[in-house]
Amino acid sequence: MPEPQVAPNEVTQLLLDWGKGDKSALAKLMPLVYGELRRLARRHLNRERPGQTLQTTDLIHETYLKLVNQDRVKWQNRAQFFGVSAQLMRRILVDRARRKNRMKRGGGAPVVTLEEEAIAYQTSPLDLVAFDEALIKLAEIDPRKAQVIELRFFGGLSVDEAAEFLKVSNITIMRESRMAKAWLHRALSDGS
Repeated sequence: MPEPQVAPNEVTQLLLDWGKGDKSALAKLMPLVYGELRRLARRHLNRERPGQTLQTTDLIHETYLKLVNQDRVKWQNRAQFFGVSAQLMRRILVDRARRKNRMKRGGGAPVVTLEEEAIAYQTSPLDLVAFDEALIKLAEIDPRKAQVIELRFFGGLSVDEAAEFLKVSNITIMRESRMAKAWLHRALSDGS
Protein backbone atom coordinates (compact mmCIF):
# COMPACT_ATOMS: atom_id res chain seq x y z
CA MET A 1 0.00 0.00 0.00
CA PRO A 2 1.55 3.35 -0.99
CA GLU A 3 2.33 5.81 1.77
CA PRO A 4 0.20 8.94 1.88
CA GLN A 5 1.87 12.08 0.57
CA VAL A 6 2.04 14.49 3.46
CA ALA A 7 2.94 18.13 3.50
CA PRO A 8 5.49 18.94 6.24
CA ASN A 9 3.25 21.74 7.48
CA GLU A 10 0.41 19.21 8.00
CA VAL A 11 2.65 17.14 10.29
CA THR A 12 3.77 20.29 12.08
CA GLN A 13 0.18 21.42 12.64
CA LEU A 14 -0.81 18.02 14.04
CA LEU A 15 2.23 18.11 16.35
CA LEU A 16 1.26 21.56 17.58
CA ASP A 17 -2.33 20.42 18.15
CA TRP A 18 -1.13 17.31 19.98
CA GLY A 19 1.16 19.46 22.12
CA LYS A 20 -1.88 21.54 23.09
CA GLY A 21 -3.64 18.43 24.36
CA ASP A 22 -5.64 17.37 21.30
CA LYS A 23 -5.45 13.56 21.50
CA SER A 24 -7.22 13.18 18.15
CA ALA A 25 -4.24 14.94 16.52
CA LEU A 26 -2.00 12.07 17.63
CA ALA A 27 -4.39 9.56 16.05
CA LYS A 28 -4.22 11.51 12.77
CA LEU A 29 -0.45 12.02 13.02
CA MET A 30 0.72 8.43 13.45
CA PRO A 31 -0.49 7.08 10.09
CA LEU A 32 1.18 10.04 8.38
CA VAL A 33 4.58 9.49 10.00
CA TYR A 34 4.54 5.70 10.32
CA GLY A 35 6.47 5.11 7.08
CA GLU A 36 9.27 7.44 8.15
CA LEU A 37 9.37 5.90 11.64
CA ARG A 38 9.61 2.49 9.97
CA ARG A 39 12.59 3.67 7.87
CA LEU A 40 14.24 5.07 11.00
CA ALA A 41 13.70 1.83 12.93
CA ARG A 42 14.97 -0.29 10.03
CA ARG A 43 18.05 1.93 9.77
CA HIS A 44 18.80 1.46 13.46
CA LEU A 45 18.22 -2.28 13.37
CA ASN A 46 20.34 -2.77 10.24
CA ARG A 47 23.32 -1.62 12.31
CA GLU A 48 22.72 -4.33 14.88
CA ARG A 49 24.58 -7.62 14.95
CA PRO A 50 22.85 -10.46 13.11
CA GLY A 51 20.56 -12.38 15.42
CA GLN A 52 18.96 -9.27 16.88
CA THR A 53 15.58 -10.35 18.21
CA LEU A 54 13.89 -6.96 18.13
CA GLN A 55 11.82 -6.48 14.98
CA THR A 56 11.20 -3.18 13.19
CA THR A 57 7.54 -3.09 14.24
CA ASP A 58 8.48 -3.79 17.87
CA LEU A 59 10.94 -0.90 17.89
CA ILE A 60 8.32 1.42 16.37
CA HIS A 61 5.76 0.36 18.97
CA GLU A 62 8.16 0.83 21.88
CA THR A 63 9.06 4.24 20.47
CA TYR A 64 5.38 5.12 20.09
CA LEU A 65 4.71 4.26 23.73
CA LYS A 66 7.55 6.54 24.80
CA LEU A 67 6.40 9.31 22.43
CA VAL A 68 2.89 9.25 23.85
CA ASN A 69 4.35 9.82 27.31
CA GLN A 70 6.44 12.83 26.20
CA ASP A 71 4.62 15.50 28.14
CA ARG A 72 7.63 17.79 28.58
CA VAL A 73 8.26 18.23 24.85
CA LYS A 74 6.90 21.35 23.24
CA TRP A 75 6.49 20.14 19.67
CA GLN A 76 7.67 22.62 17.07
CA ASN A 77 8.04 20.83 13.74
CA ARG A 78 8.56 17.60 11.84
CA ALA A 79 12.36 17.68 12.22
CA GLN A 80 12.08 17.88 15.99
CA PHE A 81 9.58 15.00 16.06
CA PHE A 82 11.86 12.70 14.07
CA GLY A 83 14.89 13.82 16.09
CA VAL A 84 13.12 12.90 19.33
CA SER A 85 11.89 9.64 17.78
CA ALA A 86 15.41 8.71 16.69
CA GLN A 87 16.78 9.52 20.13
CA LEU A 88 14.12 7.31 21.74
CA MET A 89 14.98 4.45 19.38
CA ARG A 90 18.65 4.82 20.24
CA ARG A 91 17.80 4.78 23.95
CA ILE A 92 15.70 1.63 23.54
CA LEU A 93 18.49 -0.19 21.71
CA VAL A 94 21.19 0.95 24.13
CA ASP A 95 19.07 -0.11 27.11
CA ARG A 96 18.53 -3.54 25.51
CA ALA A 97 22.28 -3.83 24.85
CA ARG A 98 23.05 -2.97 28.47
CA ARG A 99 20.51 -5.51 29.74
CA LYS A 100 21.99 -8.12 27.46
CA ASN A 101 25.50 -7.33 28.72
CA ARG A 102 24.34 -7.62 32.34
CA MET A 103 22.78 -10.98 31.56
CA LYS A 104 26.07 -12.12 30.09
CA ARG A 105 27.90 -10.83 33.19
CA GLY A 106 29.90 -8.32 31.26
CA GLY A 107 30.07 -10.27 28.00
CA GLY A 108 30.57 -8.58 24.66
CA ALA A 109 28.09 -5.87 23.75
CA PRO A 110 26.02 -6.00 20.57
CA VAL A 111 27.92 -4.60 17.65
CA VAL A 112 26.71 -2.06 15.14
CA THR A 113 28.36 -0.91 11.98
CA LEU A 114 28.27 2.86 11.77
CA GLU A 115 28.02 4.46 8.39
CA GLU A 116 30.93 6.54 7.20
CA GLU A 117 28.64 9.54 7.65
CA ALA A 118 28.48 8.97 11.40
CA ILE A 119 32.09 8.43 12.38
CA ALA A 120 34.90 9.58 10.13
CA TYR A 121 37.29 6.82 9.07
CA GLN A 122 35.46 4.18 11.12
CA THR A 123 35.05 0.95 9.13
CA SER A 124 35.04 -1.77 11.78
CA PRO A 125 32.03 -2.82 13.85
CA LEU A 126 31.37 -0.65 16.87
CA ASP A 127 30.02 -1.42 20.31
CA LEU A 128 26.69 0.39 20.68
CA VAL A 129 27.16 0.88 24.42
CA ALA A 130 30.65 2.35 23.92
CA PHE A 131 29.30 4.64 21.23
CA ASP A 132 26.47 5.78 23.51
CA GLU A 133 28.93 6.47 26.34
CA ALA A 134 31.18 8.45 24.00
CA LEU A 135 28.19 10.45 22.74
CA ILE A 136 27.16 11.21 26.33
CA LYS A 137 30.71 12.45 27.06
CA LEU A 138 30.63 14.59 23.93
CA ALA A 139 27.29 16.05 25.08
CA GLU A 140 28.91 17.04 28.38
CA ILE A 141 31.68 18.86 26.51
CA ASP A 142 29.66 20.24 23.60
CA PRO A 143 25.92 19.54 23.64
CA ARG A 144 25.29 20.93 20.15
CA LYS A 145 27.86 18.67 18.50
CA ALA A 146 26.27 15.64 20.17
CA GLN A 147 22.85 16.84 19.08
CA VAL A 148 24.05 17.21 15.49
CA ILE A 149 25.22 13.56 15.51
CA GLU A 150 21.92 12.43 17.01
CA LEU A 151 19.88 14.35 14.47
CA ARG A 152 21.96 13.35 11.44
CA PHE A 153 23.00 9.80 12.30
CA PHE A 154 20.16 8.53 14.44
CA GLY A 155 17.43 10.82 13.17
CA GLY A 156 18.42 10.60 9.53
CA LEU A 157 17.81 14.33 9.14
CA SER A 158 19.37 16.17 6.24
CA VAL A 159 21.76 19.06 6.78
CA ASP A 160 18.90 21.45 5.98
CA GLU A 161 16.52 19.79 8.46
CA ALA A 162 19.12 19.69 11.24
CA ALA A 163 19.98 23.35 10.60
CA GLU A 164 16.31 24.28 10.76
CA PHE A 165 15.81 22.34 13.98
CA LEU A 166 18.87 23.83 15.70
CA LYS A 167 18.27 27.27 14.16
CA VAL A 168 21.81 27.51 12.75
CA SER A 169 23.26 27.64 9.25
CA ASN A 170 23.98 24.60 7.08
CA ILE A 171 27.68 25.43 7.25
CA THR A 172 27.53 25.28 11.04
CA ILE A 173 25.90 21.84 10.88
CA MET A 174 28.57 20.54 8.50
CA ARG A 175 31.40 22.00 10.62
CA GLU A 176 29.95 20.68 13.89
CA SER A 177 29.39 17.30 12.27
CA ARG A 178 33.01 17.04 11.08
CA MET A 179 34.34 18.04 14.49
CA ALA A 180 32.00 15.66 16.32
CA LYS A 181 32.93 12.77 14.03
CA ALA A 182 36.62 13.37 14.65
CA TRP A 183 36.10 13.59 18.42
CA LEU A 184 34.00 10.41 18.49
CA HIS A 185 36.48 8.55 16.30
CA ARG A 186 39.32 9.50 18.63
CA ALA A 187 37.31 8.66 21.76
CA LEU A 188 36.30 5.26 20.41
CA SER A 189 39.77 4.46 19.08
CA ASP A 190 41.42 5.38 22.38
CA GLY A 191 38.78 3.67 24.45
CA SER A 192 38.52 6.83 26.54
